[in-house]
Amino acid sequence: MKRLINYYLNEWKNNPDRLPLLVRGARGVGKTFAVRELGNKFTNFLEINLESDGQKLKDLFKEDLDPVRIIRNLSIRYKTEIVPGNTLLFFDEIQEEPQAIIALRYFYEKMPDLHVIAAGSLLDFAIEEVGLPVGRVEALHMYPMSFLEFLIASNYSLAAKEIFLHDPMQPLSLSTHNLLLGILKEYIAVGGMPKVVDFWLKNNAIQCRKMQATIIDTYKQDFGEYAKKRQVKYLAEIFKHAPLQLGGKFKFSKIGEYRKRELEPCLNLLEMARVINKVIYSAGQGVPIGSQSDINDFKLIFLDVGLAQSILGLDISEWLMASEQAFVNQGSIVEAFVGQELLAYADPGTRAQLYYWHRDTRGSEAEIDYLVQLKNQIVPIEVKSGAGRTLKSMSLFLDSHLNSPYGVKFSTNNFSVFEKIQTYPLYAITKKLIEASGEKDSLYLAVMSLL
Repeated sequence: MKRLINYYLNEWKNNPDRLPLLVRGARGVGKTFAVRELGNKFTNFLEINLESDGQKLKDLFKEDLDPVRIIRNLSIRYKTEIVPGNTLLFFDEIQEEPQAIIALRYFYEKMPDLHVIAAGSLLDFAIEEVGLPVGRVEALHMYPMSFLEFLIASNYSLAAKEIFLHDPMQPLSLSTHNLLLGILKEYIAVGGMPKVVDFWLKNNAIQCRKMQATIIDTYKQDFGEYAKKRQVKYLAEIFKHAPLQLGGKFKFSKIGEYRKRELEPCLNLLEMARVINKVIYSAGQGVPIGSQSDINDFKLIFLDVGLAQSILGLDISEWLMASEQAFVNQGSIVEAFVGQELLAYADPGTRAQLYYWHRDTRGSEAEIDYLVQLKNQIVPIEVKSGAGRTLKSMSLFLDSHLNSPYGVKFSTNNFSVFEKIQTYPLYAITKKLIEASGEKDSLYLAVMSLL
């Protein structure tokens, strides 16, 4: 499966000023596979899993953190010559040995020509424990497969090219538009976890559901790895209830009889594990967009729409039927899909943060599903699960935010532009982001590398 991350990894490989790299993301999003793909471009590739090989290597980082000694010992143990410039050294599940994270800074200082990558499913917790060597390590953040990646994996590269070549001022051919909406329904039903997508592409929907259940069980099993024993039950409750609150402001009071002070630390743990993502309120009056935010006012989206529906026990067969009514019936899932797409196409060099806006004035309530910063402008995004012709909230936002020159609506409608509102189909989120960033931007280059 071709992934956007492959472009960024290759850019890192060829950068003479690169630092040791951390690939960060939730369990199961494809970190290990992506690094192995990069390893094929090296003369030698050495992968060391510090979870499965931990006992063999328990003394490796205890004596000292000298990279020359570490490399010599690894070469002997794994019968592989490690040569700077020719070898990719990959530490997987590095969180199992936090000292190895600290050692990365010495690889940069003493062996800068050696390509070193580390990854781990619960990496953020280890980093919180030992810290990150600032200025000595860089990172790439990964998310589930985007719709673009799903489209290409489904052998619809020509349809993907059609999206990017199309003039957004004109509607796309109705035949192609309907085809893309149909493929989008498949994606929303299945989600973007690579192993689940792989089963789907092999026409095995039953195995898709089983794999989703396996991934969910794995996340639950991880609770004991990063939470205190008394917190596990709270984690389980938030994990179960988070998908129920998709599309609305998150309220702790909706989670049984538990109190906020018990639940909030556990919600933050799930966010650190990257199982959930917060969509934080911002006034949206200027850049940076986070300067007018309120971290106590937020919505949640789950890591993946397919997993969220599996947790909720939803019947996904409706998505696979011909009618577009599924988009209308599952509005909160569609909104979460858009958030998932925005994260997938964000700059992977930093962990992306989503924002939204609302006004609670009596008689004049309004809400904008997402606010994004495109260059130096704040752009409001409305998600309409159906055709969605009324945009009262968008009008109120634009009238009160004079620095926002236009708004974007994502819906099942075809491409169109009317006054200050640009309408894009739900399958064309990437296109809008690329248009705003320009042809020299890394996102544009990453997308073009897939097509």
